[in-house]
Amino acid sequence: MAAQSLPRTLIISPTQSPTINRTSLNIVRPMATTVRTATTTSTTTLSPPQRRTMSAFEARISLVFALASQASSVSQRLLMDLASETAKYVFPKRFESRNLEEALMAVPDLETVSFKVLSRTEQYEIREVEPYFIAETTMPGKTGFDFNGASQSFNVLAEYLFGKNTRKEKMEMTTPVFTSRTQSDGERMEMTTPVITKKVENQDKWQMSFVMPSKYGSNLPLPKDPSVRIKEVPRKVVAVVAFSGFVTGEEVKRRELKLRDALKNDKQFQVKNGASVEVAQYNPPFTLPFTRRNEIALEVEKKEEALD
Repeated sequence: MAAQSLPRTLIISPTQSPTINRTSLNIVRPMATTVRTATTTSTTTLSPPQRRTMSAFEARISLVFALASQASSVSQRLLMDLASETAKYVFPKRFESRNLEEALMAVPDLETVSFKVLSRTEQYEIREVEPYFIAETTMPGKTGFDFNGASQSFNVLAEYLFGKNTRKEKMEMTTPVFTSRTQSDGERMEMTTPVITKKVENQDKWQMSFVMPSKYGSNLPLPKDPSVRIKEVPRKVVAVVAFSGFVTGEEVKRRELKLRDALKNDKQFQVKNGASVEVAQYNPPFTLPFTRRNEIALEVEKKEEALD
């Protein structure tokens, strides 16, 4: 009888291990490694987002806005300064008045020469003036009130005051502007008022001077223009008459003679020997004539009998 073929059955013993394809294992391991590596990489490469670089166009736009903001700030400061300076002329100050003419006079609200009134009459007042510094220059021509000569001298002093000096410092304006001898240095300074015009003794020349801001004292800047001089005016006592309108040589001469005559009857003071008339003008040219304040002054001293 033919032998029957029996189906082959694979029997795996518990002690035996099936034959496993190593290639499959090798495939699995790298996959796991790859996953771990990817996980590790994703962990280590996480970082804050980088700042985007500004383009050239954006940089230009940013600069334009910054400059516009700065210009606006500067413009506001300039407008405030202009308003402040304008207010000094729009809202002037007034001296104590003796009559209606003086009551209408006004001067810019600027620093001025310090003085105290010793006595007052219907015609004049006696003042004790504190020391101050001036910048002066010699005026061309034979009169201190010639328009061309006065303008030329004023411009020379204004240039010194507003920066034509060794320090080039900008200073606030003061008042008044005088005509008298001074010494000068160079620095932009505050303007003063009045403008004083004083005849030089034994000469046919006039001096114009600006009062210097008191905060500088003797430490004034040196002028670059040799025609400008700086000088200290010592303490003095003067007789003063105020008047309005525009100043002319004839008007000054008439009022000087009238003042000298009035002082002859003063019981305490007399005109100092050799004193010459000094004219002070407090207002800018655009001031209305009836509101302008002008003064003429003569230096005086106490009479001998008044000293006893």
